[in-house]
Amino acid sequence: MIIAKHLTKHYGKNAALNDVSFAIEAGESVALWGANGAGKTTTLRCLLGVQGFEGELTVNAIDVCKNSKVARAAIGYVPQEAAFYDMTVLETLHFYARLKKAPAQRVSMVLLQVQLEEHAAKRVNMLSGGMKQRLALAVALLADPPVLVLDEPTANLDVKAQRDFIHSVQNLNQAGKTIVFSSHRLDEVVALGTRVLVLADGSLTLECQPHELAEKLGLHRWLRIWVAAHHKQDTRKVLDEGGFTYMPNGRSFYVQVNLGGKIEPLRSLEAASIPVEDFDLIDGELVLQGANHD
Repeated sequence: MIIAKHLTKHYGKNAALNDVSFAIEAGESVALWGANGAGKTTTLRCLLGVQGFEGELTVNAIDVCKNSKVARAAIGYVPQEAAFYDMTVLETLHFYARLKKAPAQRVSMVLLQVQLEEHAAKRVNMLSGGMKQRLALAVALLADPPVLVLDEPTANLDVKAQRDFIHSVQNLNQAGKTIVFSSHRLDEVVALGTRVLVLADGSLTLECQPHELAEKLGLHRWLRIWVAAHHKQDTRKVLDEGGFTYMPNGRSFYVQVNLGGKIEPLRSLEAASIPVEDFDLIDGELVLQGANHD
C-alpha cells in the first residue's frame, strides 16, 4: 500500500529525514515512534504530498512526486488538533463532503462509524475535545480512503476520550483500513499498531513489534492512579506491601509497571476496597511538576 525508498529531506544543513526506506502492506497499522524532531511529522507530510523530498514514495501504487493530488485522495488525514468553522456537526460534514466530492449519503455512514450520530445537531464549538477529534476522523473518512494517516491523534485528549478514539480506529483497521500514525504513547502503540518504525534524528533506527518496543528502547512505564484524599495512606500501605515502586503526587500515585503488569496495582487496590477514581499510563522518564500537581 505504501512504499518509501531513500526518503531524504533537508532544512538547510539539518536533515529532517535521512535515507529512510520502509514498506507498509494493505491492512497494516504502523506506528511512527520517536522524540520531537525525530522525523515523524515530516514523514507524514511526505505521505500527504505537501512536503518536498528526495527519494521515491508511492501510496496505493500512485507516485507521490508525480501525482501528489491523486495520491492524497487515497488518504484520510487526522491532525493532532483539527480546526472547524462554527457550524453544526451535520453541516460541517456536508460542507467537507462537497469539498471532497463525496456522496451525500456518506455523511450518515461516517457519523455512525465514529459514534457521533446523536450529536449531529450540535455546534462544533459545543463539542468536547474527544468529540472534535472524532469529527476530524469522520471528515477523513468521507471519501472512504484506503489509508488513514493520524498525527499524534490522542495527544490532547483526556483518558476516556483517548480510549474511545482508539476503539474507533481499531474498528476501522479491522474493517480493512491501512493505518499510519505517530504517537508518544506506548499503550496507544500497543493497542493500535501491528508494527513500529522508530525514528531518531531523521533516520529509521529500529523496526519491531509493538510489544517489543519498551524492552528494546529501555522505556519505563508508569501507571498514574488517582484516589480520594482519605484513601491516600491506605494506598501507600497497599503499594508498600505489594512491593511496588511508586511516587505520590498530590491525590495521585505514579506506580512503575511493566508492559504486561499494568493491571496489578489496580487489582491490589480493588482487593483492599480502595476505589480508583481514574488512571492513565505514561511512558518514558517521569518528571513531576511539584508535590501538589493533580
